[in-house]
Parts: sequence; structure tokens; C-alpha cells
Amino acid sequence: MKDKTCANVEEALRGVESGAVIFVGGFGGSGIPARLLAGLLAKRDVNDLTLINNNAGAGETSFLALVACGRVSRIVCSYPRMPGNDVIRQRVQAGSLAVEVMPQGTLVERIRAGGAGMGPFYSPTGYGTPLAEGRETRVFGGRGYVLEQPLRADFAFIRAHRADPLGNLVYRRAQRNFGPVMCMAARSTIVEVDEIVPSGALDPDTIVTPSLFVHRLLGNPQ
Repeated sequence: MKDKTCANVEEALRGVESGAVIFVGGFGGSGIPARLLAGLLAKRDVNDLTLINNNAGAGETSFLALVACGRVSRIVCSYPRMPGNDVIRQRVQAGSLAVEVMPQGTLVERIRAGGAGMGPFYSPTGYGTPLAEGRETRVFGGRGYVLEQPLRADFAFIRAHRADPLGNLVYRRAQRNFGPVMCMAARSTIVEVDEIVPSGALDPDTIVTPSLFVHRLLGNPQ
């Protein structure tokens, strides 16, 4: 079995190029892959990025720095108005950033559908509101629905608590958030972890994301 451990952040981010679509894990301040985002910020020639993230940065400095220096062209999120992220509003008003906003449940279900290999699906959330304008809608059993598209990405940047070298992941509490579905819906999943333990050391009952969905691991520097 392949050891997926990377020696440094540069190795973990190899192949991340301009135009990439990237899932960024995190819910509020929990589970943010801060080292991977900082590494991406250091790759100054990588731009025109699409970032898919629940809280649109949640005040994470590298995420917002990527937006501020014009290297993000599109954000897909459920909540773009976290305290301290006025740079997103400024970029939208300047016409240099597109933001797609949707309910949180719709966001996670679109990602889940992408990871499960599903096609579009209908959701009642947002029907009859401005969020449904210009969208395909249907009525089933007297209830209105909006057609939603699956979300997939080139890369997923995820944070987990523990991993073995094969890439089996254990999360710590709210750190789990969007990680499992993002891992499934990305072409390549890159995970930063607090600790890498020997193969066989993880209790199988605690593994949430199996190694099948993980491609690279970045351990915590000692």
C-alpha cells in the first residue's frame, strides 16, 4: 500500500495550478486547513481560482489574502459575510469576484451528490425566493422544487486530527464538518493532520474517511 505522506507543503500542493477548483474544509473556525491555504498563498503564480467553502474564509487570513490579491475569481459558499471579510464584498462590488450563495444544506447536498456520482437533483429549499430566479423549477405533489447541480472539484483541502500513512482519517469533533463529503467529490484530496500514526494504530471504528479518498498527507511539523 502507498505511503501518502508528503515531506512539506510544497510537495503536498504539487499540481495545483491556475484555474483550479478547490474545496476548502472548515466550519466557522473549526477544521480550517490553514497550512495548505498558506502554502497556496505562497504559490504566487497560481490564480483564477474557484474556492468552495461554507463560511467564505471565516476570517482565515490566507483565504482572505488570496481574495485580496485578486487570485480568486469565484467563491461558492453558504455564508460570505463573516466578520472581517469585507474584502469579499469589495471585490464583488469592483466586478472582480463572483460569489454564488446557497443554503448550507443545499451546499453540502450538492457536494455529496458530486461525490456519489449522482446527477442533478430537486430541492424544495429556496423555491419561491430570489435564490430560485432563473433556475429550473418543478412542482411535485403540490410542492415546489428547484433543480440543483452536483458540485465537484479538482482538489479538496481538508484538515483532520489523525491519519495513518495510507490516508485513513480520524476527525476531532466539529473539525469533521464538510471534510468527508469534500474528500469524496474531489479529484485529488490533500489533508493536513495533527498527527500521523503507524498503519494499524487507528481503531477502525473511528475512521470516518477511508484511504480510498485521500491522495496526499501533510503532517504537523515537529
